[in-house]
Amino acid sequence: MQLYFIRHGQSENNLLWEQTGSGEGRSEDPHLTEIGRRQADQLARFLSNGVSSPLEEIELDFQNTEGFGLTHLYTSLMVRAVETGVPIARASRLPLLAWEDAHEWGGIYLDDPETGEPVGQPGHDRDYFQAHYPELVLPETLREDGWWSRPFEEPEQVAARVERFLTTLIARHGGTDDRVAVISHGGFYNNMVRVLLKLPDDGTHNWFILNNAAMTRVDIHADGIDWAYMNRSDYLPRTLIT
Repeated sequence: MQLYFIRHGQSENNLLWEQTGSGEGRSEDPHLTEIGRRQADQLARFLSNGVSSPLEEIELDFQNTEGFGLTHLYTSLMVRAVETGVPIARASRLPLLAWEDAHEWGGIYLDDPETGEPVGQPGHDRDYFQAHYPELVLPETLREDGWWSRPFEEPEQVAARVERFLTTLIARHGGTDDRVAVISHGGFYNNMVRVLLKLPDDGTHNWFILNNAAMTRVDIHADGIDWAYMNRSDYLPRTLIT
């Protein structure tokens, strides 16, 4: 299995932080900015470049010079990820499959203005997604009162969720020639890398950078994993790198 981990395009919260250095006024579930939408469109065109040879003949093409030939496309249910995935799904002619466990750490939340404590929010419901993103294939288990509707996710809960995600991913696609793209988030990515590399979470600040709409490729096979590239964004013009 080839795993292509994609971070969402620039969100309104990303721009807020870039401009102010603060999360004050953040949205619990931000949309893409205009730059974010352009990033997603650029990435979609790049990923949809045709594969000129059968997949088995280009297995060792670690830079994807022959193209990508994606077979599956998953996304977090957070709006910024879904909005990144829609143009990719259209360009690649793949269904955009929602995967709840791929969400960013913390979940859908806002800080209480008095205490500063994070408070879980509902998130969007099935009707919202169907009305705004008809390409999105929703899980049958999606809650009718909003897909989150639970407390803030504590940091110690994230690693277990990432482990669960990877276990399910490998159960679905391990031992195959599938080329799987997952659109998710920077915090999720960092936890996934730590799990895959078996790095201890000792409280030190070690951060694996992943720019907006950038991509990491990891080949997962029976003997281990091959890291083809990380934080790849050469398909974006310099003005769109955030």
